Amino acid sequence: MVGYTTLDDDTQTFYNRTLLVRAVPELVHDKFGQQKPIKMNSTRKQTFRRYNAFAINTTPLIEGVTPLGKDLSKTDVTCTLSQYGDFTTVTDVATWVSRDKVLTEAAEVLGEQAGQSVDAVWRDILVAGTSVFCATDSVGASDTTRTDVDGLINTLLLRKAIRLLKGQNVKMFNKMIKAGPGIGTEPVRASFWSIIHTDVEFDAEEMTGFIPIHTYPAQTAAMPSEVGAYRNIRFVTSTQAKVFPSAGNNVTSGHKTTDTTKEDVYCTLIFGMNAYGIVPLSGHSLENIVTPPGGQGDPLKQRSTSGWKAMTTAIILNDAFMTRLETGATA
Repeated sequence: MVGYTTLDDDTQTFYNRTLLVRAVPELVHDKFGQQKPIKMNSTRKQTFRRYNAFAINTTPLIEGVTPLGKDLSKTDVTCTLSQYGDFTTVTDVATWVSRDKVLTEAAEVLGEQAGQSVDAVWRDILVAGTSVFCATDSVGASDTTRTDVDGLINTLLLRKAIRLLKGQNVKMFNKMIKAGPGIGTEPVRASFWSIIHTDVEFDAEEMTGFIPIHTYPAQTAAMPSEVGAYRNIRFVTSTQAKVFPSAGNNVTSGHKTTDTTKEDVYCTLIFGMNAYGIVPLSGHSLENIVTPPGGQGDPLKQRSTSGWKAMTTAIILNDAFMTRLETGATA
């Protein structure tokens, strides 16, 4: 509850001030998935369906004989909506004496919380995929064990990820951006997308072959929060990218750690088209709810509430279409 005694000093000392602009992380996890909303009053479950590819056929036809042909087969993946939300309470005294529009400020803070919370829900589903490369030393060796992580992002891991996705015939999102007439511009290959933490971005920019965004031949082709490319991968950055604090190996000197003994492990998602889906409930994917004074249990009209609700989920559609790197980061 926000009461009189918990407000800033401007409730007791009159002065003009400008509210600070809040630092909101770039929310990116919904930008690359299939969007498939569920209609109201239908179901809590959503099904994605794909038809499986036929095996190649190298058997010659027999003259005059009709072959047997193939039956279509399908794969269904189903997810279930969950509801999330939070609220805050503001007293009548707080709204009367504060120089700030407390309910308006509360709505803005809750909006930031809602966006970050829903983005984290999607993210945690996506980083649970089975395909992973873990950096186990500074020269690029890898395995699939998080507790062994003590290396940084590197070109060997990225090349392995590219090889894996290409080997699964995963479709890329972007066509090649050809070199332009500008001085110092570099072509950007057809690419998969990657979501990378800002701490890992710091290390990625030091890799040989990394193309920073300012050298793209066409800046209009870049996405918001995009920072650069390496071979067939383009990177968008966010502080919302998944981090497992102190989940790695014994910390290497100069690497980030939360408990001072084990490496913090950063997840870098890399994926092609149709790797995952985002499922909101139409009309109720995210809503702000304000209750004026005098609601249930408030006979003296002393309290207002402001809150948010969201009904959504995400789902990995094809594990073979995405992978992730688990690495440390330079402190």
